[in-house]
Amino acid sequence: MTTTDDFRHHAHELIVDLDAATTEMMKLISAHQLSGPEWERITKWQHEAYERWMTYLNARSYPASGSGAEPGQGEAPV
Repeated sequence: MTTTDDFRHHAHELIVDLDAATTEMMKLISAHQLSGPEWERITKWQHEAYERWMTYLNARSYPASGSGAEPGQGEAPV
């Protein structure tokens, strides 16, 4: 697989997990179940899935440029 294919494959896996967690959270909200062990489990899952997704995206957003600048510290995109 190419680097792009690898990125897409892993990104898809992460998005599927985040979507599933968010869907389960929305089901609980619709059922007015905003507390208890199931709520805690689902909100933890959703939070962690989101964090994994953002970590993955941010790790790929700033390729090594050799400039020595921290991610987000370089020039603004044109």
